[in-house]
Amino acid sequence: MKRFRTAVVGVAAALCLLAAGPAVAAQIEMTMYYPIAVGGKPYELINGLIGEFEAQNPDIKVKAVYYGNYDDTRTKCLAAVKAGEKVQMSVLFSIDIFDLIDADVVMPWEEVVQTDGDQAWLKGFYPALMANSMAGGKTYGIPFQRSTIVMYYNKDAFREAGLDPEKPPATWDELVSMGQKLVKRDAGGQVSRWGLSIPSTGYPYWMFQCLAIQNGMELMNKSGNEVYFNHPDVVAGLQFWHDLAYKHQIMPKGSTDWGTLRQQFLGGATAMMWHTTGNLTPVRDGAKFDFGVAMLPANKRPGSPTGGGNFYVFKNTTPEERAAVLKFVQFMTAPVNSAKWSIGTGYVATTPAAYETDLLKAYVADFPAAVVARDQFEYAVAEFSTHETARVKKFLDDAIQAVLAGNATPQAALDQAQKGADRILKRYQ
Repeated sequence: MKRFRTAVVGVAAALCLLAAGPAVAAQIEMTMYYPIAVGGKPYELINGLIGEFEAQNPDIKVKAVYYGNYDDTRTKCLAAVKAGEKVQMSVLFSIDIFDLIDADVVMPWEEVVQTDGDQAWLKGFYPALMANSMAGGKTYGIPFQRSTIVMYYNKDAFREAGLDPEKPPATWDELVSMGQKLVKRDAGGQVSRWGLSIPSTGYPYWMFQCLAIQNGMELMNKSGNEVYFNHPDVVAGLQFWHDLAYKHQIMPKGSTDWGTLRQQFLGGATAMMWHTTGNLTPVRDGAKFDFGVAMLPANKRPGSPTGGGNFYVFKNTTPEERAAVLKFVQFMTAPVNSAKWSIGTGYVATTPAAYETDLLKAYVADFPAAVVARDQFEYAVAEFSTHETARVKKFLDDAIQAVLAGNATPQAALDQAQKGADRILKRYQ
């Protein structure tokens, strides 16, 4: 009798399980920190892509936490990680790579990928973008929100000044001579349009890196433990930036704000500006005049640093979460989605495959300026990055600001910056 009752209970339990249907896989919830104080409106596109991904992968939920600039985002993200909050991945500065490795919070993607297809995906990005994505032979960042600095110029202003609108300055000498012709003054002698503007707030080290590269010098070594701030070619680059305002008088003295420069350009306050390609789509949407986009002018050589953000995967994740992160990042960097991202923001599509999509081919055919930043990869170098990057580049930023404000000579300012950086980096040598 007892065995009969046990059997009945067992059958009943089995029937209940059958009635409940097949087991539903537990949903994986992921958190991603993302910077939005950059060009365009990336959060709108990100939200749309997340929606598409979740529709295709109903077992994965992605929560995007948006903050301001890259530094703000890194600070908030690492605070959450240290507090034990679950953060599986984030888009952070590509130049944060050494600091994230030193903090022991991120892991190489070689430990996440599984298949031959995954390996091929990992090797499919532009080599220029991998310079800030790899360290010690391992890949820590997946290029996504990436850029180079380009020159935007007002073709109508060029015509007005008697310049060929299809021939922007290709050298420093041409930049000065054309810039002087483009400066416009009102009846009272006040400047109503500058020839050139280069932002010196926000990311002054990044803009200055252009001048150092063009003068034949990189600011740091590949190991991130040496800098060359007071090298004669670097000093000469900062002298040239200073002279653009004080000697050649083609740009305003003092600081030029990163965040408002695009509107100044669109409002006709400057004929040329150097800025991220991430502003390409907003400039195209906002310009009421004919504008062009060109590579930056050369001195000893052409060049621009790359820039922008990478996907990082955090160590404090389960194998299931890492698999979900991989699936999501592969989705975001898939050729068609990379094409959508580039068109919607102006940032560079990060793989050659994206430029082979019909979507991006058609866009480029209609708007050739969309490939200027990508074509500049041929001359691009890694964005400035060292151990303790924030502290080290603060010395450089302060030197740049002091010189542009007329409060210090390039040599004295950069000598001081070099001493400060050497003191910090000594322990990593």
